[in-house]
Amino acid sequence: MDAKRALKDIQAGRQAPVYLCYGPEKYKMREFIQVLTDSLIEPEHKEFAVSKFDLSEISLSSVLEDAETLPFMVPKKLVIAKNALFFTGAKESTKIEHHLDRLTDYLKSPAEHTVVVFTVDADKLDERKKIVKALKDMEAAVPFLSLSPDELQQWVAAGARQRGFSFTSEAADQLILYTGGNLQALSAEIEKISLYVGAGNEASADVIDQLVARSTEQNVFILIEDIVNVRLERAFVILEELLKQREEPIKIAALIARQFRIMLQVKELSKQGYSQQQMASQIGLHPFAVKVAEGQARKYKIEKLSEIMAQLADLDFQMKTGKIDKVLGLEMFLLRLAA
Repeated sequence: MDAKRALKDIQAGRQAPVYLCYGPEKYKMREFIQVLTDSLIEPEHKEFAVSKFDLSEISLSSVLEDAETLPFMVPKKLVIAKNALFFTGAKESTKIEHHLDRLTDYLKSPAEHTVVVFTVDADKLDERKKIVKALKDMEAAVPFLSLSPDELQQWVAAGARQRGFSFTSEAADQLILYTGGNLQALSAEIEKISLYVGAGNEASADVIDQLVARSTEQNVFILIEDIVNVRLERAFVILEELLKQREEPIKIAALIARQFRIMLQVKELSKQGYSQQQMASQIGLHPFAVKVAEGQARKYKIEKLSEIMAQLADLDFQMKTGKIDKVLGLEMFLLRLAA
């Protein structure tokens, strides 16, 4: 069952007895559990009606025993169990034994007074497992997938509208780029920007530059975007900022190499007919990052990208062996790249 349909059912008072939440978008997953909690439990009952467990520390049987126990002083209860790795193909480091037959039996006759939510920090489930098939058959497995670039832009615009302001299209894209498309970070930044610009006003790209902090990885991402679009002055300003922050030139070169490797992968996958969502899954990136990399890759032929990767490998060798000044080597590489 997709998350939108599950939410619609919950808001209509049709909660399922069990949910298995998984996927890369943790912010949406937390939102889902919050909506479920608010619809099922009265605010004054939450202390008694909500139980939380960590399945890396406690057995599945203990969780189900709690689910079967009658609620105390409340009509309904919610049991949330995180780290349910036994639904995936991942190897568990814990010595806790989880008897999945116990869950199979529970699903045949779940407690009417309890809703159980399992969460797992994994993009995929192991569909070879009988218990996963059983949960999918009863439409209890709810995936939380990364938003597509279009959905992400709509989400940002909606977040601004809710707070009474708006973004220019350039500012919205810049905000997504600076936060890496992370919804938790986006939500916090939109709140901060709303307080800065005020109701009824518009946030520009300059406002994003002033207010939104960027990680080293995101700065390198933007640096390459500037180089690709021949914005040399701004690219070298970013490089200077990174060096002032005492970022190691070898690390910066490695991050540049990573981005060009992504561009090469995107170029090759695009030739094979992969969609942005499929490429994101294949490479392990957010779809918005794939969209930007795809735009960057259009400026180069595959042969040129391979040549740049070879140049970066040579630069790395020269830096590490002391054959070139690290900062000078990095600056010369960027100038050659933009030529």
